[in-house]
Amino acid sequence: VEEQRARWERKRSRTAKELLETEHKYLEQLDLVITFFVTILKAKGTLKPTVLETIFGRLESIYSASHGLSLHLGRGNLGPGLENFCQNLELYGYYAENLEQANKTLKEQLRKNKSFRRFKKLQETRPQFQGRRLEDLLPLPLQRLHQYKHFFRDLLENTSPDSAEYQKLAEAVKSVSEVSRWVQDIIHKRENSLQLLRVQKLLKGQKTQILTPGRWYIREGWLLVVPSKGEELKHRMFFLFSDIFIVTKPCHPLHLLNSNKLACQAVYPLHQCTVDKVFGHTQSQGGLLSLSFPHKTLLLMASNQEDINDWYRSLTAAVR
Repeated sequence: VEEQRARWERKRSRTAKELLETEHKYLEQLDLVITFFVTILKAKGTLKPTVLETIFGRLESIYSASHGLSLHLGRGNLGPGLENFCQNLELYGYYAENLEQANKTLKEQLRKNKSFRRFKKLQETRPQFQGRRLEDLLPLPLQRLHQYKHFFRDLLENTSPDSAEYQKLAEAVKSVSEVSRWVQDIIHKRENSLQLLRVQKLLKGQKTQILTPGRWYIREGWLLVVPSKGEELKHRMFFLFSDIFIVTKPCHPLHLLNSNKLACQAVYPLHQCTVDKVFGHTQSQGGLLSLSFPHKTLLLMASNQEDINDWYRSLTAAVR
């Protein structure tokens, strides 16, 4: 038991030391943005206060929460340090919610505001920045949040449940996990919106509405359609979403406007669909899927076994 305790203590000291060292480095990087951008821009008035607020969000509050944590860690007061810090963790969630708008506003200002463009370039050439741009520094809080999760968990695993700090650490792990999930949801929703937008732009015309609230992009790919009568196989591009399955074909390569677009041939709602593997259960080459809708049955083929299995899994999961 004594040996185990000594091992725990060594690991715990190592993790606490690493947490403090990386916290100092993180604070230095945040300080670059606050000192050379936020403070000077406020004084100069190069950007309107609302624009400044949109680009840098709650960065100053995040800095001061981390500064408080580093002071506590430096004095060895892990428990009180974590307690205070966790009361400010939601700042990271709000920061993540604002980040897309922050990047959009930053790009807009660089395009429109000549004096801001010059100012940014000048600040980034300072030796303290070591070649990093403002765009590289703005996502830092979200990267740090991910690190906190691992540090706090490691500390908890190497702390005796009888210790006074154990409860504080358990609460810190719970808080940081909740905020991490919140941030991951924001990131997933953003990535999904970008996928929906990309597919919408790929399709010719606006007849098929892809951008629908609550719709999730799942996958896309080429498959062969097996016709009911003895015609030849048709190569088609398919898009699978959480609620619909879309069949498309390439527009004519010589078309003036749509040569690189896809024409939508059919949209099938998934709530009335059944999926079956016709063949492709064995290790043979490729396989065949049958998709049954109320007024139509699609037979889809792929020459690659793995591909057909992936489509089968994705389609059954989406239908379910």
